[in-house]
Amino acid sequence: MPWYAVHTKSRHEYKALTGLTQKDLKAFLPEMEVWSKRKDRKKKISVPLFPGYLFVDASLDNETKLTILKTAGVVRILGKKENTEPLPVPEAKIIAIQRIMDKKVEMFSLQYPKAGEPVRIMDGPFAGIEGTVIKSDLEKELFVISIDLMQRSVAFKLEGFQISKI
Repeated sequence: MPWYAVHTKSRHEYKALTGLTQKDLKAFLPEMEVWSKRKDRKKKISVPLFPGYLFVDASLDNETKLTILKTAGVVRILGKKENTEPLPVPEAKIIAIQRIMDKKVEMFSLQYPKAGEPVRIMDGPFAGIEGTVIKSDLEKELFVISIDLMQRSVAFKLEGFQISKI
């Protein structure tokens, strides 16, 4: 049977997963472990690898499609356009995702800042200093950061792992 990507409401991936498995459908929600900062401690938690999405293994006849769409938390089954036939996800891609999940490889979800956004430098001689992104080259992971020091602006290049959004 082919796999289909299912779009869920924001932060309803686990609710949709539970609902689909209760309806005897084979569902897959890839997760990654991240460190969550609490007020008093750090804690490792599992979060969806693709927020807002999960995968369902089913042959889509009208009844099955309706069963999926009536599940709490489900918005739609992904396809080419809003009201057209859903498109299956290639089996090779699902197998690749499952292999990554089985290996327990440490993963990071990166959201690079855009020009004009405030950032904090995390690594290097300027660690801890805050500034603003002036220019970014996402392909090379280089960022030009402006820092106000003594009413003067200083700009220099940093790599993506050296900064984080505030």
